[in-house]
Amino acid sequence: MKFPRRPKEEPSINLTALIDVVFLLLIFFMVTTTFTRETRLSVNLPEADAEAAQEVPGQLEILVTSDGRYAIDGEVLVDGQLPTLMRALEQLSGGDRDVSILLIADAEASHQSVVRAMDAIGQSGFDRLSIATRGMDDETVESDAPSPANGN
Repeated sequence: MKFPRRPKEEPSINLTALIDVVFLLLIFFMVTTTFTRETRLSVNLPEADAEAAQEVPGQLEILVTSDGRYAIDGEVLVDGQLPTLMRALEQLSGGDRDVSILLIADAEASHQSVVRAMDAIGQSGFDRLSIATRGMDDETVESDAPSPANGN
């Protein structure tokens, strides 16, 4: 006796369930993701009548706010103590003392805050310091300042 053969069905994978799971995971990650805005400290630069210097690539920017807080290359420091400033300078410069440093201080910043930053720069061994000001026509101007380490 001969039985009739059934035609073989091609095996297939149903992707509907997989697409549903991936879509739900995508929605979950989109909903639970927090979007942080990078905070940038705003400063009101003092005015000076000097010509603009050329921007040096790879320089470190030290920002002193009106309330005496410090930020180096956009990273706000935990406190304004001299050892903290020196450690941050050492870490962000990678030990390279030939890096140019731009000191940006708010016009309302206390003199002590600016002097503390210059002291940290000098004690760390850096000798290329520029101070940023705002020109009379509201453009940022850099002027070379004497090195705090050399006392020039």
